[in-house]
Amino acid sequence: MPAPPPAGSTDRYFQDCPTCPWMVRLPGGTLLMGQGSGDPAARPVRSVTIRPFALGQFPVTVAEWKACGAAGGCGPLPRLAVAEDATPLHNVAWDDAQAYVAWLSRTTGQRYRLPSEAEWEYAARAGSATRYPWGEQLGVAQANCAECGGTQDARGPMPVDAHPPNAFGLHGMAGGVAQWVQDCWAPNYQGAPADGSARETRGCMRRVLRGGSFRSGREEILPVARNFYDAPVRYQANGFRVARAID
Repeated sequence: MPAPPPAGSTDRYFQDCPTCPWMVRLPGGTLLMGQGSGDPAARPVRSVTIRPFALGQFPVTVAEWKACGAAGGCGPLPRLAVAEDATPLHNVAWDDAQAYVAWLSRTTGQRYRLPSEAEWEYAARAGSATRYPWGEQLGVAQANCAECGGTQDARGPMPVDAHPPNAFGLHGMAGGVAQWVQDCWAPNYQGAPADGSARETRGCMRRVLRGGSFRSGREEILPVARNFYDAPVRYQANGFRVARAID
């Protein structure tokens, strides 16, 4: 399993139970979400207000899903390309993620959920205004993707702590596994909420994925990049991380 946060950092990092994900408290702020050119799915650029919230330090791991399964909250492990405990859980549907956050909520008495798309982008940028959170260039071995260089595994995602965290202390916000968020898919940001909440529509079958994966190219791991998949369908590159409200 990944190492716990440094000693003395419990003001930012916390864990609600021994088998629960480590969480990071994030401050609220204002996000200019999207990009002014390029992919039309990330337009128009808009100002979004984000309330303080907590987000998983890592994507949910194989070990964390096993704990949920052992407690009867989740089904058996899906078919995995890499099944080490510190591997980010992958090949999961949006519906699987909902089962996991429901179990966490019952277990801890806290309201766990998937992050909204706006919360996810705010967390991925971590206050940066550059193309990537670490700078304008892709660099080498900054993330787990097909074009990221350094040590990569074409079969599946690398351990959740294999690459440096961003300025908020979050690992794997670029590459690794594409992460389900709460929002229904829409082809652009027209009409999207400005208060940081998720966009929901009745009968929604397609949900948003953010961050790209170990299979992605350099454009797909940008903080602004958007994708989607059918909510009930599993795909090898898809995983998730959890969020919850904080006081």
